[in-house]
Amino acid sequence: MSLPTLLVLYGSQTGTAQDTAQRIVRQALRRRLQVQALPLDNYNVVNLISESLVVFVCATTGQGEPPDNMKNFWRFLFRKSLPVGSLCQLDCAIVGLGDSSYPKFNFVAKKLHKRLLHLGANLLLPVGLADDQHDLGSDAVIEPWLTSFWDRLLAVYPSLADVIPLREDEPLPPSYTFHFLEDVKEKTDDRLRIPAEQTVQSHSCPFPARMVSNRRVTDASHFQDVRHIEFDITGSNIEFAAGDVVVIRPCNAPEDVQQFCQLLGLDPEATFILRATDNSAVPTRLPQPCTVRHLVESYLDIAAVPRRSFFELLSTFATNELERDKLLEFSSAAGQNELHSYCNQPRRTALEVLADFPHTTSELKVDYLLDLFPDIQPRFFSIASSLQAQPHRLHILVAVVHYKTKLYKPRRGLCSNWLASLDPAQGEMYVPLWVKKGSLKFPKEKDTPVIMVGPGTGVAPFRSALQERIAEGKTANVLFFGCRSVHKDFYFRSEWEEMMEAGHLTLFTAFSRDQEDKVYVQHRVRENAGLLWDLIANKSACFYIAGNAKQMPASVSDALKEVFQQEGGMSAEEAEQMLVTMERTSRLQCETWS
Repeated sequence: MSLPTLLVLYGSQTGTAQDTAQRIVRQALRRRLQVQALPLDNYNVVNLISESLVVFVCATTGQGEPPDNMKNFWRFLFRKSLPVGSLCQLDCAIVGLGDSSYPKFNFVAKKLHKRLLHLGANLLLPVGLADDQHDLGSDAVIEPWLTSFWDRLLAVYPSLADVIPLREDEPLPPSYTFHFLEDVKEKTDDRLRIPAEQTVQSHSCPFPARMVSNRRVTDASHFQDVRHIEFDITGSNIEFAAGDVVVIRPCNAPEDVQQFCQLLGLDPEATFILRATDNSAVPTRLPQPCTVRHLVESYLDIAAVPRRSFFELLSTFATNELERDKLLEFSSAAGQNELHSYCNQPRRTALEVLADFPHTTSELKVDYLLDLFPDIQPRFFSIASSLQAQPHRLHILVAVVHYKTKLYKPRRGLCSNWLASLDPAQGEMYVPLWVKKGSLKFPKEKDTPVIMVGPGTGVAPFRSALQERIAEGKTANVLFFGCRSVHKDFYFRSEWEEMMEAGHLTLFTAFSRDQEDKVYVQHRVRENAGLLWDLIANKSACFYIAGNAKQMPASVSDALKEVFQQEGGMSAEEAEQMLVTMERTSRLQCETWS
């Protein structure tokens, strides 16, 4: 029997599923298999009927939704016209990446599993359900799952036993090669040039929006820096509605770019052309030719906490014995607790790892940079404004991430700190962005009331909704807002007061630290049980929750169930069922983040 050809198809939102797919590819190449990895939407799904061996690696996003780069595949796969048994030739395996703090944990992988079985595919082993909440992250599931997968493949394809695999310390060929150009100076940077009218903005064609203002909206004495940022999107043709999100891809800090180039002995002004070693396309986001500075500043994710695969590849360059032993330990299954303590727990960045392994870093070959570092992933922000109230403008509310770990240097969120560093008073600042549909949908009917619970920056999508609804004459609006102090982090206070005076808003506030006993939004929900029951039971109100996924959404849901029991005379089971029904009919919607 000849060796099988393996196809790895992935749906990835933050890069973890893509990293896992590429790890499977490397393991397959070491076993001398023919292998290809593709995002699901880059694959012609009609060919699935003739594939023999496929691994699906799928993340779950938001409220149980597939990632953006597999949505077309998802729609096709669930067509009712697909014949039962059409995939009977297919041997496949599925690994899902999810987060158990969300209610629909690994929903995409589970649903894909069910659908593939329905279409007749042969599942080689149980679905791997990786959990980002595990102390060791996704690897806690992925590592043993991969071991089981290769064992199962050996049973199905006995000819694999005759293959002598490549040694683990032998580097695989790089995916790309750098060809440096002599005496080429970078031309004027036109990446942020205002383009002619564009019809569609996307990740491959973002709109460079001019930053109009960047204001801190928390008191100077408050522990958290929160920014209200306004962009001018004139000429972009960007449209959005309440509940939609804006997507922004950040840049690395100038001092990090400088340190990276120094560690690797690279000239930031050097210009190169990138060529793929297997005749595939080079990344579309990289201009050709490209400078080292642009590559490091705008593409390589050097500020992220590196994954295990980073240490696996780095170890193949190590010639210093001490460094090699430590890198091999971090790459091994037995060394995952050590890696967690060194890297994940203190949130050590890839750049800091390079500084900790100077001998190995000095041996790094530039051709491997794109194999070693993933590209910078875009960040998603709820839009905090409405085009109906503020034409040609787009607002966001950003909490600047800054915290301490055991490391001396404070940890900083890449995107929030990059945005906070841009000061339009110092000159024109442009931020490439695009817009995508969000998970929150607001009722079209004029008389349907909406109840919104948005503590902290969770209030952002509700500012958009209130501006939009009031512009459309929809005045049955209730907002529960919570923060620490009325004087320190009461976002958009004057706007809420104006809406209340005009009779367009009923506002309930919870300031958790302004009195001895902490008060949160769920307490205010319970206190207003009569009003909420009337709106929900008699006026078919829709209920929305937005904010941190940690405890708040569950606490608010519990409070709502108590409202149903207290005011509606329901049992605990009936209240739970009412909540489930509201969720199923989109009368209860959540947008949360961890």
